[in-house]
Amino acid sequence: MSLFKVKDQLNLRGDKDRGSLGYSLSTIWGGKMQGHGRILLVDDNPNDLELALVAFEKSGRAPEVTVARSGQEAMRLLTRAVKPAVRAEQTVTHLPDVVLLDLNMPQMDGLAVLEAIRAQPGLEGLPVVILSTSREERDIRACYKRGASAYVVKPVEFEQFLTTLSATSDFWTRLNEHPQPIKQPESAEAPGSN
Repeated sequence: MSLFKVKDQLNLRGDKDRGSLGYSLSTIWGGKMQGHGRILLVDDNPNDLELALVAFEKSGRAPEVTVARSGQEAMRLLTRAVKPAVRAEQTVTHLPDVVLLDLNMPQMDGLAVLEAIRAQPGLEGLPVVILSTSREERDIRACYKRGASAYVVKPVEFEQFLTTLSATSDFWTRLNEHPQPIKQPESAEAPGSN
């Protein structure tokens, strides 16, 4: 069964108030699904978001998913998560284990988000997986050149999509070990200050 058939069967119309599966927009756009691991899912397409959330739920080991529906929203969430820790010189514990990032978004596309993540102090090592329908070699190369951790092509068949998303989630939230951000040393007094 293709994703398009599943969308039709689920009657996914991108309703303004409620998705067909009962997720309110607050759940889809800013809420969290509790579970194993933390994922920031960045995608502007409400149908793709809902299908991804269904896939996470069906996996039986749903991670905690925070959704950003634009590149700008993703950067606001990530910057807010890392800035207090950088200022307070503490280890950041509330960043996601992985960012699943759509490539094709208006205004700030996936490449721009990836560049912004890699340039932001405290986010440089955050795993970012591009989740795209594109199999274009130029897209794949551009993502790796900018520091993508992985590039995953979204399968068209729903069961394959479910398997792919579950495997990607499991790897990055359960199997992968990545270092915690390094606590900044306390600054020494400036020369000449008493």
